[in-house]
Amino acid sequence: MTNNVTSIDHQIEVIRRGCDELLREPELREKLAAGRPLRIKAGFDPTAPDLHLGHTVLINKLRQFQELGHHVLFLIGDFTGMIGDPTGKNATRPPLTREEVARNAVTYTEQVFRILDRERTEVVFNSTWMDRMSAVDMIKLAASHTVARMLERDDFSKRYRGKQPIAIHEFLYPLVQGYDSVALKADVELGGTDQKFNLLMGRELQKHHGQAPQCILTMPLLEGLDGVNKMSKSLGNYVGIQEAPKEIFGKLMSVSDELMWRYLELLSFEPLETIKQWRSEVSAGRNPRDIKVALAQEIVGRFHGADAARNALADFEARFKQHEIPEDITEVTLAGEADGLAIAAVLKLAGLTASTSDALRMLAQGGVKMDGEKLSDKSLKIARGASVVLQVGKRKFARVTVSKNINKIKYLRYMCGVIALHECRVDVILPAPHPRAAKRKRSV
Repeated sequence: MTNNVTSIDHQIEVIRRGCDELLREPELREKLAAGRPLRIKAGFDPTAPDLHLGHTVLINKLRQFQELGHHVLFLIGDFTGMIGDPTGKNATRPPLTREEVARNAVTYTEQVFRILDRERTEVVFNSTWMDRMSAVDMIKLAASHTVARMLERDDFSKRYRGKQPIAIHEFLYPLVQGYDSVALKADVELGGTDQKFNLLMGRELQKHHGQAPQCILTMPLLEGLDGVNKMSKSLGNYVGIQEAPKEIFGKLMSVSDELMWRYLELLSFEPLETIKQWRSEVSAGRNPRDIKVALAQEIVGRFHGADAARNALADFEARFKQHEIPEDITEVTLAGEADGLAIAAVLKLAGLTASTSDALRMLAQGGVKMDGEKLSDKSLKIARGASVVLQVGKRKFARVTVSKNINKIKYLRYMCGVIALHECRVDVILPAPHPRAAKRKRSV
């Protein structure tokens, strides 16, 4: 690895791509100038067996560090997983059993190597050093920080002020995560923006143990398909890396034009110069759909291979370009609740069925399609910000967007009940203020 200024500047540019904060850049420049591969740490508690694209933001950054010649430490928090990460939680989280952690850890390692270079990745488990700690060692670790210091962490502070219980063992989590950096002699630690306190703990404990403090790189929490909430399986706004290729492709094609650029920055391996060029082309009139296709193909290809990516594109084009869906499809925007809008309500409000009972009947009969796929789940909710093509029977189509702009939607609901924007072929359809209230329709 060369250590000239140009090389360091290039590395800093790559490292900063998509990141929220880098602490501290002068220290990182000094580490890079030493000309040795840096030890790059990122920890993952195997709390669930499957990864989604939100998880891969950190893993992608690790891959970039590998391509710059650095040594990646992929830390599986099998010990911390049994404590339960309190970050962002308003209640004590039940810890996982060792068996659950071990089971999930196996699938984690299988999935991450679809992104990381196996030959340049060291997989480590923090039980390796934590299981060797005696009670005395743990007490010494706990003695390194005060309760007042722990309460500086925002989520702990909020729970304390709100008189919500904080278990003593929860204070151990940031200490153990910080000690992991001591055990691994980490030069850089990566984490989400919600992990900043824990990452700083690593710096403090390294100083306490006479080590050079690690630099910190925080990565943003990726918005889900709704464009609002953090990507989460529980919210249904996620793209799982083990989903079928056509599912991944279709979900990525449904994201908004605005969110597309965010995904490109955080998920794509395309050079920044290429993405800047695409932005210019879209501003000049190029269809953003072309860029989404490139992104969807890249992501599908990463996790399922080039053939799967080509087949997913062909399947998508067969359904959306070869006149299986009309080109002059009606576009409808609906008011979205925080947890999404029930599919039966969506079908009724979009004018595709006469009632919710009719919608449920059509779902049961297999007469409803979403993005070309048959739909049967009556409990499905369309997330805020999502845009989907719905079909009922052979002839009824609508492109439905569930709005994430709640305040505006509530105002429109109050003002009109139902607003039809006929000139631009976009209907904003909202429930009337009361079930028995007469619906009004106004041209605007």
